[in-house]
Amino acid sequence: MDELFSAKNEKTLENNPLADRMRPRTLEDIVGQDHIVGEGRLLRRAIQADRLSSIILYGPPGTGKTSLAAVIANTTRAAFEKLNAVLSGVKDIREVIDRADDRTRLYSKRTILFVDEVHRWNKAQQDALLPWVENGTVILVGATTENPFFEVNRALVSRSRIFQLKALDNKGLMETALRTLSDKERGYGRWNVTFEDGALEHLVDIAAGDARSLLNAMELAIETSSWSLPEGETPNKTDEGGFVWPPVEGTDIHISMEAAEESIQRRALLYDRDGDYHFDTISAFIKSVRGSDPDAALYWLAKMVRAGEDPKFIFRRMIILASEDVGLADPNAISVVVSCAQAFERIGFPEGNFPLSQACLYLATAPKSNTTLSYFDALKEVEKEDAEVPNHLRDASRDAEGFGHGEGYIYPHAFRNHWAAQQYLPNTLKGRTFYIPSVVGYEGKIRDEVLEKHQLNIAIMLGEQDSKSEILSWSAASKGHEGWFKRLESGRSKLLTSDKNIIFSAASVSRHSRVLIPKANDGLLLWESLKRCPEGLSAGIVSNDQAKDSLLRSASIFDETEKPLVAVSDKILPDLKESDEWFSCSQFDNILLRAPRFNIEPSLLASSAKELLAEQGTFVLLYSPPEKGERISNVLLRENYSKDICERLKKAEEEFFSQSDNLKPENLGINDEDLTKAFKNAGFTVKTEIIDQNEERLITEKDLALWFNTEQSRWGSFMLKKLQKNDFDSIFGALQLIISRGPVLWQWKSICFSAKK
Repeated sequence: MDELFSAKNEKTLENNPLADRMRPRTLEDIVGQDHIVGEGRLLRRAIQADRLSSIILYGPPGTGKTSLAAVIANTTRAAFEKLNAVLSGVKDIREVIDRADDRTRLYSKRTILFVDEVHRWNKAQQDALLPWVENGTVILVGATTENPFFEVNRALVSRSRIFQLKALDNKGLMETALRTLSDKERGYGRWNVTFEDGALEHLVDIAAGDARSLLNAMELAIETSSWSLPEGETPNKTDEGGFVWPPVEGTDIHISMEAAEESIQRRALLYDRDGDYHFDTISAFIKSVRGSDPDAALYWLAKMVRAGEDPKFIFRRMIILASEDVGLADPNAISVVVSCAQAFERIGFPEGNFPLSQACLYLATAPKSNTTLSYFDALKEVEKEDAEVPNHLRDASRDAEGFGHGEGYIYPHAFRNHWAAQQYLPNTLKGRTFYIPSVVGYEGKIRDEVLEKHQLNIAIMLGEQDSKSEILSWSAASKGHEGWFKRLESGRSKLLTSDKNIIFSAASVSRHSRVLIPKANDGLLLWESLKRCPEGLSAGIVSNDQAKDSLLRSASIFDETEKPLVAVSDKILPDLKESDEWFSCSQFDNILLRAPRFNIEPSLLASSAKELLAEQGTFVLLYSPPEKGERISNVLLRENYSKDICERLKKAEEEFFSQSDNLKPENLGINDEDLTKAFKNAGFTVKTEIIDQNEERLITEKDLALWFNTEQSRWGSFMLKKLQKNDFDSIFGALQLIISRGPVLWQWKSICFSAKK
């Protein structure tokens, strides 16, 4: 290691980079650091007297830290060892210490250890060196671009003198350049090198105090430029036909301004060669803006601008940040930054500092949201599977007639709020959630609306069978996509929101409530429970695996501990053992059930609820008995149809719905008196409230055809028997006219049943 900084033979020297060849050999060769090595300075006296103690050289790249170490190596009589903190560890330190100890014991010779990038060593590595610095076995000469008071072990700093090297001014850089051009041994003094007016000054200016950057640029410019050989000389060529460097002595080499500009990239050469300085600084800037610290953001911005960073690069990163870290929390952020970037392009420096600063301060003080990252979640799904476009979303302008493309698409602007629930994701991703608005800024304002629409979309899509509220409207013709389409066209979303609010108002849940949602296929009450009970438990029972998968897919944005628990069962309520197995919870504070119609023995429902509810727990059921449903006679009366015919039709309808044989078992529902009696007998305090319900409902010609089909419809055949044929046909015709004008007001009554244990 002693030979690292010793004089090299000519052949070896020629093969080294210019910046290495031109390293100062004596103190007189050092440029721009007179404040520490000028005449009479402490460090100069210590080096000349060979009485150097441990020192740390601190300064930006290219200011001569390693060069000063080379001067010390050539001046002192001590042995010289070198380590690079990036490449060496404790083992290397011990080997150096062993050699130094041998020199001291055997030859009474001191050892100077130069450690480049000393701040890169971790605490353990720095501690390994500490005792040997303290007892004088080695004299440390450390070099670092980072503030040693922060990045170097305090104990090591306290045993060393800190000398700060400064970036060279243009005068010092020009002196270095001219010395290089005149030095025949190590520089380019053997050739006639000339620069176009302003070219050398450009290299000096862009180097911004970094001598290494300047020398690297000069080397690149000179050794890649064309040259003119002296008269009579023949150039040496490679096998490929190119000129061989170096040319013969006396060759004329001219450096154009274009060559100079290409040889020194404005920013890349201002940072350390591996890019750490560059990327660390921009990283500090981005993290300061993201962390909403305008003071730190301005500091790092000023540092980049002062160092010569390309403003286009800074603006590019701020534009990215405006979308990535501010996003919809402040949608104006990207417009502000882009406008500032355009303003900068028009005015340039120095006035361009103002739009730079404005963009920086706007982003640093803006509310933050990174929800735009949800795009990458969607991208993962695309990479998993190339799902087909749902039929109703396909282009109807080409294949509507042949394939039915576009059929069933709902035009949102046709609705009062310019929105209607509709499936937009592929069928395989039905219910999947990618975007969840944050709670800050603009997103905080739209969050509830976005989530509400998402939940209503899911509830309508997944609640095909469970969302029926009246037998006539959702008959066999309403199955599949057509029935779903009709529910969307109607005011179903408004109705679902109303039902949800009624149930939760009756339940009085708290943030820590444990809530069980039977018949949770549509997810409506489950999502509301998650929102209202973030510190509790939300569990649901669904009828099939498909519904479970859809619900869990929608919950994929939650952490594992925040997701709802979902079980598949044909039962409405589980027993204690099943509940504990499915949800690790045997009792709940609330059981909430929204079921327009279902058939179960009231006493069984009451006993199951009693078993599953904790003390003071509440059972809430919102249902719609058939006897309280809408009647065609009422629809006709509201349209001023014949009162006499309406009275006869109403009488026939009441008779129809009073006979259980006319209804399918699943449409029978629960008798409210029996339900109240069963829960009171089980020890519950019961409260019943009748709710007036209505919605704008789309009824199609298919619905009418089915209702009035006397062979397939129980209702139709019963009405024909009770009414005269001409009245029956007249009613059918009147309804055709009514539905042709658009959605029909549909009214019925629901019962909100609550029972407290």
